[in-house]
Amino acid sequence: MLRAPPDSLFPLRHIHKPNSLLRTRTTRFCCKASLITNSDSFEVGRLIGSYGFMNITSSSGSPLGEDTEYSSGDLGRLRVQDVGEGSVKIRLYDGRVSQGPLKGTPVVFKVYPGQRAGGNEADMMAANELNAHLFLQNSSNGICQNLAILVGGFETKTGEQWLAFRNHGKSSAADYAKVMSEKVSRNRAAGVWNKFEQEETIKRRRYFVTKLLQGIMRGLAYMHDHDRLHQSLGPASVILNTITERDAAYLVPRLRDLAFSVDIGYSNLEGDPGLLSEGLWRRASTAGAFTPMEKRAFGISDDIYEAGLLLAYLAFVPFCEAGIMDGLSLQRLLESTFQLDLGATREYCLADDRLLDAVKFLDLGDGAGWELLQAMLNPDFRKRPIAQAVLNHRFMTVGIL
Repeated sequence: MLRAPPDSLFPLRHIHKPNSLLRTRTTRFCCKASLITNSDSFEVGRLIGSYGFMNITSSSGSPLGEDTEYSSGDLGRLRVQDVGEGSVKIRLYDGRVSQGPLKGTPVVFKVYPGQRAGGNEADMMAANELNAHLFLQNSSNGICQNLAILVGGFETKTGEQWLAFRNHGKSSAADYAKVMSEKVSRNRAAGVWNKFEQEETIKRRRYFVTKLLQGIMRGLAYMHDHDRLHQSLGPASVILNTITERDAAYLVPRLRDLAFSVDIGYSNLEGDPGLLSEGLWRRASTAGAFTPMEKRAFGISDDIYEAGLLLAYLAFVPFCEAGIMDGLSLQRLLESTFQLDLGATREYCLADDRLLDAVKFLDLGDGAGWELLQAMLNPDFRKRPIAQAVLNHRFMTVGIL
């Protein structure tokens, strides 16, 4: 382990209003959460990896034949022509707390580049993520076990923002899906066919995915109940403490990546939108949501739509051979090919033997999975269920029975 970067002598920049960098000011943390802001209290280990973000530079017309950039209910949000890699590149490092009450606690550092490398956008994202976690961790209801826990952070002299999170695992839901699909491919290529073992494997997979979905929706319900949207929900934004299906009883999924989180408290909805939420409120206006109450409902339904796409991803990818289905292909199938008609989607998938295990999973409970997906992906944002209603849906338990 190395000490934290020697030039890391300054606390993380704190934004008074989460979505606006224009009013940024340098201040020390002042909050209920006991965060570590001294870089000397951390040790940095190896580089785990890095990732970036997509920039959508233009949108195609709606497949429903509308001329507007976004169709009603936000259908056009993800149908794009040009998608480029954004300028913000995030690095992840192993580490641990080296002194104080949390000494020895393993952490994962999420490093945002300074303005020179990442521009103002990197600072906005780092500050927004910080503020979202501070708010959620200061709740009188206690800390939600299905959210990543921020331990502390600091800013280096070069302007890099280092956020330290408890290390509850390094594998994401995307990693889990990839490992399982590769396992399906290996078993089929090797001609492994023991009916009993196959049935047991499918049962374990269904149980694991159901537990995973439950944890995701609990985390999202907690955020919505506390006036925060996620706005970046996907398989890579869910961290898992295990990807071993036999350990499903101990699985604790946690939502991370709150850089684009949006405050939907009524006082915030009446003010000027921040730069990170401009696209959300533009889509809300196009869908006919203008009042604070309508905008709040639209924002929540927007997260539910993303959660629906994530449900579809987890219902298909881990049950199929590698390369048969991926997130983008599935999204295009749902949105463009079948225009969110889940009945037609099912009939199409039923005709492909490679997708049968996924179809049978969603068929559980007399088609409960398809029913839930249809509700979460409803073209009319007003008809989508809230997170707690998703949790209470029979599909969220049928895979465990």
